[in-house]
Amino acid sequence: MISMKIKRLNELKKKFSGLKIAVIGDLMLDCYYWGSVKRISPEAPVPVVEVDNEFYRFGGAANVAYNLIKLGAYPLPFGVIGSDNFGSIFSSLLAEANISSDYLVCDETRPTTAKTRILAHNQHVLRIDKESTTSISRDIQAKLLRKFEESIDDIDGIILQDYNKGVLTPSLIKKIIAIANKKNKLITVDPKFHNFFSYKNVSVFKPNRKEAEDVLGMKIRTSQDVTEAGKKLLVKLNAKHVLLTLGEGGIAVFEKGKEEKRMPTKARKVSDVSGAGDTVISTLTVALAAGANIYEASFLANYAAGIVCEEPGIVPIEIDKLFEVVEKEI
Repeated sequence: MISMKIKRLNELKKKFSGLKIAVIGDLMLDCYYWGSVKRISPEAPVPVVEVDNEFYRFGGAANVAYNLIKLGAYPLPFGVIGSDNFGSIFSSLLAEANISSDYLVCDETRPTTAKTRILAHNQHVLRIDKESTTSISRDIQAKLLRKFEESIDDIDGIILQDYNKGVLTPSLIKKIIAIANKKNKLITVDPKFHNFFSYKNVSVFKPNRKEAEDVLGMKIRTSQDVTEAGKKLLVKLNAKHVLLTLGEGGIAVFEKGKEEKRMPTKARKVSDVSGAGDTVISTLTVALAAGANIYEASFLANYAAGIVCEEPGIVPIEIDKLFEVVEKEI
């Protein structure tokens, strides 16, 4: 059983402020059109959505950066946008959130990754994806790596946030990890299928149950399955720690040479699990950068995920709410 004392909790909260965390990966723009349907189009048998409102939110790795802001840290988003309208909107959102765009690379050959959702009467009618999932060019990789190398000494932690959209290539992953380890920097990873085993020698590797099942070719249903999967990942990736998220089953933490630790989910009433993984990796990384050990950081991340799962939609974790909830329950 993992627990924390209030004194320790307060010590960590103070250290969250101002930590510089690099978020490297697939930055996205989430676009929403809300409206109502009153008729069917005369052009085709499809509903006509009369738009009442439209707004834009951070998606993908950018949502991780936004979570970091809400936790009191300072994110440095490294990624690629296109020379298009969505890219301009994305840059405007960064400015509004007081997040630097200095670490972005504009690639005129690619679109800004954007997910457009059309909703009517509180129902999801259609989603339109504009993206390229091919690997970024060597030239763009070199530009990103140069920006990263120039910033490495000022960074307190690094999150590699992969959505298989082409930014984190095996070559770039290997180089980033080598540079980070040479400088003894904290590196956490939220992986996806394609580059899964490229993330060797990191501080924390955080897959979910489905991702682990897919790459290991096994079903993770029983407690024994969880243990077997976690141990396999530790060996295959040579990671210092593996944090396996299990949805309603909570999380399991693995460390070389130590017995695994389990934590039940803290969500009392699950409304929406969207974005919970982003919240976990954000909270985990900030806590570790603030001096928490892996179990303290996982403890806080587990609470953070429980809080956001109780809210509809993709919402960031708020630092005051997180620590208030944890303090009440310990």
